[in-house]
Amino acid sequence: MAKHDPDLSLIFHALADPTRRAMLTRLAEAPARVTELANPTGLRLPTVMRHLSVLEEAGLIVTAKDGRVRTCALVPEAMAPVRTWLDTQRDIWEARLDRLDDYVTRLMKERTK
Repeated sequence: MAKHDPDLSLIFHALADPTRRAMLTRLAEAPARVTELANPTGLRLPTVMRHLSVLEEAGLIVTAKDGRVRTCALVPEAMAPVRTWLDTQRDIWEARLDRLDDYVTRLMKERTK
């Protein structure tokens, strides 16, 4: 069985939820207060905080508290393990498809003989 990167699993878990993806999309523009992230979701603040804790645990965001205001910021470099994994998967599948193409081409040539 293949080894699994626990950080990668945490990131994919965090990205699996559309609410969390929407929050990341918003944070890609600029850091935001928790209340700013909560408003478009229609979710209660404790639920939003749970979503943010999943994102923070995965390393996708960092939060800072100033008095009663908590601000979140995106950590773009946290996506590097995902990029690496996807690039590896792309290479594997492109190689498989190339071999399949070679096989089909060879079969077609043999049929025309």
